[in-house]
Amino acid sequence: MSDQTSTDAVSSKLTLRQRLAKWEPLAMLYARLALGAAFLSAVAARFGFWGENTGPDSFKHFIEYTAEVNSFMPAFTIPFLAWAATIAETFLGITLILGIWTRFVALAAATLLFLFGAAMAISFGIKSPLDYSVFSASAGALILAVCQFRKARGNL
Repeated sequence: MSDQTSTDAVSSKLTLRQRLAKWEPLAMLYARLALGAAFLSAVAARFGFWGENTGPDSFKHFIEYTAEVNSFMPAFTIPFLAWAATIAETFLGITLILGIWTRFVALAAATLLFLFGAAMAISFGIKSPLDYSVFSASAGALILAVCQFRKARGNL
């Protein structure tokens, strides 16, 4: 391989790397907005703003679903889990959309989604969280967290 060909290959790779680096902030914004909107959409549905269970009993239906997903938990913990999930998802959704504390919020989102997916897998089998892309969303949140930690360290 000649020196010129080698130089052209390195130059071409740098150009590709530079082009991809321009997409990274847009990809992180997209991930933040998509994850945040998904959390807030779930919360809106459980309070009857949209979805199939709209009405005054919407949260009651969510508590019943929480019991199904967490079938391995004692019954007395279910209302707490439903409210804790609702508060966490509301907080995570808002902070992701606003871009506040993104490193830690994305890590918390990845953890919450993983726990939700694991509970679904235990109660319904592995197909359920895979069909609903729970682990994919968790992985996306984890990638967002890693990118944000790397950005904060100046390793772009």
